[in-house]
Amino acid sequence: MSQAIPKLVTFDEFAAWRPESGRYELHDGAIAEMAQPVGDHEDIVGFLALEISADIKRLNLPYYIPKTVLVKVLEGESAYSPDILIINRPNLVNEPLWKKESTVSQAASIPLVIEVVSTDWRDDYYKKLADYEAIGIPEYWIIDYAAIGARKFIGNPKQPTMSIYQLIDGEYQVTQFRGTVRIVSPTFPELNLTAEQIFQAGGFPSS
Repeated sequence: MSQAIPKLVTFDEFAAWRPESGRYELHDGAIAEMAQPVGDHEDIVGFLALEISADIKRLNLPYYIPKTVLVKVLEGESAYSPDILIINRPNLVNEPLWKKESTVSQAASIPLVIEVVSTDWRDDYYKKLADYEAIGIPEYWIIDYAAIGARKFIGNPKQPTMSIYQLIDGEYQVTQFRGTVRIVSPTFPELNLTAEQIFQAGGFPSS
């Protein structure tokens, strides 16, 4: 769960302040310290990073997965540190904040962003969903392995759900995956994974 530090700041102030240790985001000018993820969360992040990196290498794509890059909202004072961020390396020359702040803000730099849901699930389903859509990021995954999001997002009764949001005509359209059905990723169409494999990486069954 994120913990907000009182006092509103600009992105420039946040970037100048941000310490090297710890993980922080900026939510509408409020600095939020992100809690240390639990082991199951990190198991899933590590598993997906390996699988996607292998696909990037096999297909010789100009992508990579950085460690601490921020995604800045174009308008307003918000910047996020996604669980997994896919960077399109050739477009970094067009990013004004890249060299100095290791921050991206253009959709052309971000083919895919992934959030693994933790206790701050509202950020993933509401705020980040809206902001990633506004930036124009083509694809956004929300991996709710512990089924803690609202029922309107993951169904009733709640069950572990992977939601893939694809940008179509400027709006996100969602496709959801559970169990042994192979996921369909517009960015990585040859990725051979099921929701069950992803959830089990974190020690959770798919249903």
